[in-house]
Amino acid sequence: MDIHTLHPQRQPAGGRNRCGANNGGCSHLCLPSNKTHTCACPTGFKKVDHSNCASGLDKFLLFARRTDIRRVSFDTEDMSDDVIPLADVRNALALDWDAKDGYIYWTDVTTDSINRALWNGTGQEVVVDTSLESPAGLAIDWLTSKLYWTDAGTDRIEVSNADGSMRTVLIWENLDRPRDIVVDPIGGFMYWTDWGANPKIERAGMDASSRIVIISSNLTWPNGLAIDYETKRLYWADAGMKTIEFGNFDGSDRQVLIGSQLPHPFGLTVHEDKLYWTDWQSKSIQSADKLTGLGRRTLAENLENLMDIHMFHRHRQTVRNPCALNNGGCSHLCLLAPAPKASSCACPTGINLQTDGKTCTPGMSSFLIFARRTDIRMVSLDIPYFADVVLAVNNSMKNTIAIGVDPKEGKVYWSDSTLKKISRSNINGKAQEEIVSTGLVTTDGLAVDAVGRKIYWTDTGTNRIEVANLDGSMRKVLVWQNLDSPRAIALYNEMGYMYWSDWGEHAKLERSAMDGSDRTVLISNNLGWPNGLAIDMAGSQLLWADAHTERIEAADLNGQNRRTLVTPVQHPYGLTLLGPHIYWTDWQSRSIQRADKSTGTNAITVRANLPGLMDIQAVDRERPLGFNRCGRGNGGCTHLCLPRPNGTSCACPTGILLKGDGRSCEDSPESYLLFSNRVSVRRISLDTDDHTDVHVHVPELHNVISLDYDSVDAKLYYTDVTLDVIRRANLDGSGMETVISQGLKTTDGLAIDWVSRNMYWTDTGRNTIEVARLDGTSRKVLVNNSLDEPRAIAVFPSKGFLFWTDWGHIAKIERSHLDGSDRKVLINTDLGWPNGLTLDYDTRRIFWVDAHLDRIESSDLNGKLRQVLVSPVSHPFALTQLKPVSSPLTHFSRLSQQDRWIYWTDWQTKSIQRVDKHTGRNKETVLANVEGLMDIIVVSPHRQTGTNLCGVNNGGCTHLCFAKTNSFVCACPDEPDGRHCSTISGYIPTSPARGTSSTPVPNRMPHAPTDTPHGGPSLVNCTDKNPNVEGCLSNVVTAPHGEGLHISYVIGGVLTILAILILIAALIIYRHKKSKFADPGVSNLTYSNPSYRTSTQEVKIEASQKPPIYNQLRYKKELSHPYNSLSPFIF
Repeated sequence: MDIHTLHPQRQPAGGRNRCGANNGGCSHLCLPSNKTHTCACPTGFKKVDHSNCASGLDKFLLFARRTDIRRVSFDTEDMSDDVIPLADVRNALALDWDAKDGYIYWTDVTTDSINRALWNGTGQEVVVDTSLESPAGLAIDWLTSKLYWTDAGTDRIEVSNADGSMRTVLIWENLDRPRDIVVDPIGGFMYWTDWGANPKIERAGMDASSRIVIISSNLTWPNGLAIDYETKRLYWADAGMKTIEFGNFDGSDRQVLIGSQLPHPFGLTVHEDKLYWTDWQSKSIQSADKLTGLGRRTLAENLENLMDIHMFHRHRQTVRNPCALNNGGCSHLCLLAPAPKASSCACPTGINLQTDGKTCTPGMSSFLIFARRTDIRMVSLDIPYFADVVLAVNNSMKNTIAIGVDPKEGKVYWSDSTLKKISRSNINGKAQEEIVSTGLVTTDGLAVDAVGRKIYWTDTGTNRIEVANLDGSMRKVLVWQNLDSPRAIALYNEMGYMYWSDWGEHAKLERSAMDGSDRTVLISNNLGWPNGLAIDMAGSQLLWADAHTERIEAADLNGQNRRTLVTPVQHPYGLTLLGPHIYWTDWQSRSIQRADKSTGTNAITVRANLPGLMDIQAVDRERPLGFNRCGRGNGGCTHLCLPRPNGTSCACPTGILLKGDGRSCEDSPESYLLFSNRVSVRRISLDTDDHTDVHVHVPELHNVISLDYDSVDAKLYYTDVTLDVIRRANLDGSGMETVISQGLKTTDGLAIDWVSRNMYWTDTGRNTIEVARLDGTSRKVLVNNSLDEPRAIAVFPSKGFLFWTDWGHIAKIERSHLDGSDRKVLINTDLGWPNGLTLDYDTRRIFWVDAHLDRIESSDLNGKLRQVLVSPVSHPFALTQLKPVSSPLTHFSRLSQQDRWIYWTDWQTKSIQRVDKHTGRNKETVLANVEGLMDIIVVSPHRQTGTNLCGVNNGGCTHLCFAKTNSFVCACPDEPDGRHCSTISGYIPTSPARGTSSTPVPNRMPHAPTDTPHGGPSLVNCTDKNPNVEGCLSNVVTAPHGEGLHISYVIGGVLTILAILILIAALIIYRHKKSKFADPGVSNLTYSNPSYRTSTQEVKIEASQKPPIYNQLRYKKELSHPYNSLSPFIF
């Protein structure tokens, strides 16, 4: 194509600018010449003086060319056409204009929309874009600002305000492909062409009154229409007859104006003394004298895809109109009409006009409401025609499936399987809100109990049936066993029953009480895909639609007397009934159908050409709801009151037990699992059998890895590696606060010492183990050497032990005292990626999962008596268990059942699983299909028990107290916090005056023996750094002046030195023997470990150093949408 050279010499500097600094004084274009300049105007704009152009166009010919809309200005003589700058014009067909506001309007038959913009292309907006199929004609009533259009797909003529509001159907009968439409606001009439099987031109009042056919002979394809208000003539172009004709407004005095050289006229308009038209075949715009047809002239030619044409001008005739004053007294639409009526009131589609002839009813009283994936629509049954109206909800719908209505409050409920939410709004689309936004996968069925004020739903993803209050509160799982793709659900509140269809491997129809009890299978044979379900209360029958057998069937409410109502039906989905009729949606025919509910006969199509049809409900808001047995005092229940065939029953939210009184609920589960999946924290009660996960509403979760809890203050603690923080919240998710916000890199492990009130964590990014008080104060590094990616961490407060896993170059499990001292490698052979770690405080064993060797193992607290509990497991991450402590409040059998299990999260199977921790048998899946599973813990009053010497008054320590087996030590934080710190229990440090000595004063409280650290660098950092810092005491306790050392101190010192020497010698001998018998390959065995913050990488054992790319596997926050990291590793 084109080519240019870019070089300064191509555009030399220094030339004189003839237009000067102020654009030569020109309002628009300044064009320089050899000696001066000339002012010019944009195409079509006339020049008002030497320098200035008109601010707008006064008159121009407007025409559509499918993909653009153009204008030819009549303000200048060049008659050049220019494109109006509009966006996304796909297939513009019909046009009109309104000079009062400067708008042009057009229809687009590809996007099925009506649009408008200002004449210069600005302010573009969509006016109507729903329930249109082929909007072929368009007309503006410029007196009352109404928009009229024809739709050749729906065979309707509709009207709305100019902005698209208050839309209503005017004519819906005896139309067959209506094409063009024009209005005469002066006379109150509208005219349209119809080129169906019997082509004709019709007239009616602009309120649809006084409809008559004015031309019905010698017509083939009557296209464009035009009104000459001056001569009171109606002009039309016929592409089949190849003529342009005219007649009076009543069709009389018909004459052919032009009958030759008209290959295919389409658009037509009249202005002043001229007639203008577009021609498809000659690809031209032409004009002629409107009275004689002579003086033909071609204005433009070689223009493809010419469509409608109009003359835009600013001198349209105006007269007084009856709608100008107080909207004609109408509550909604005021439409012009022929004399003597002059105007009439109308209501939006589906709403009736009251007897006063002025006011519309508040809304539809009887209607169908159906889901169409991306929108919800209603079809009124109050009016004599079927027209769908879109529910104007101000949020995006992705995949709306199930739908339900509460006629009492006038609210519509729907489920969206892509957004995984249940929402509701008023029937007018306002007050939209989400009522259930967690724990949903594919909510296929939904039913509103308007009597009992509950909402029920089925979920084919979780295979559960649930119930909640209408606002989503007090949610409870009713049925969770033996479900395989439950679909539709229907309620019979008066009888206390709920029915549902299940189209799993063994399709069936089931029934239970509305509390989930007394479950029974009604029908299980000759079913394929039982979709829609409806209850005919008046006829005492159950109806269902089967998309596989292509039938709509009925049976008694107990499943007897089964019979076929309608067959064949192509692919029925939703089913409902009202009065004597059943209604259903059909995927294949993309339609809503109706038939008699008793015989299945008299089937008709209610609405067609509706792709994406899903559920449908029929509503009669005037039908009485019935008696609510739970209405008085909620049936005596504190939480949920649910109907049963013989009364009511009280129920509790999921996971919570009903108390012995049968009416009130416990505050929360006694024992439950808490687990994280990066972006949420969830709870699974161990008190009940359903194992349903309930979201704990903790705010601002980004990438939660590790969890623990404190039973004393009932707090949840967690790490977030995206924010690099440690936070805590109440166990119900409230009261969130950040306790550690700085100096963290990748906090993989977290453990709470509930006795000493300390928290410990591993930081894989910094290769450290740290400790702090539970409020984040007194922070201290305990271990920072010989660590290579520490992961899980666990504490044994009553024994004073700290355990952790390390899956660095040489994977290992280590132990130390809670102060980091006496560190010991327990296991460093036959390990791959030791992930989760948990302790059995009663049997005194360590359990861990290995994500590379795919197994769960255990050993005693010294790393001995090692056993494989279960193998293989896919990719375990974290594990936990419940401490078996009996309680008089807990039923023995239930407690013993809980205590036998060990639980873990698995990345590859995306599940939580459990196994008998004593035998490794009875492996079960507790919860499946959960992406991004991370840590898991058991919250139970039996889990965090025991005590140690730090449990009372922090052991007398000022800052940190660390318990050991039979003693404890005090320690100071790494950074002084302004408070005096002592490493000696029970002593309160003072700030001595300069030049004086001070002696620590013992606290009055008796205290347990302590290990006074002797220069231990891990404990007395504040004194190590600067012994003179205010608030720090020397570790050496000096005797008073004049006294010698007691003989016991000398003996103790000698014995201590001797013990240390013996220990060193034993260690040297042990290592020498170990190196002699060690496998020579073991020392070189390293692992390319998975980073639990990266996406899919291939992981395998390597016998060499990690390659440099290993560092790229680490978690990077900029890549860290929580779900970027969840794909299972390839093995």
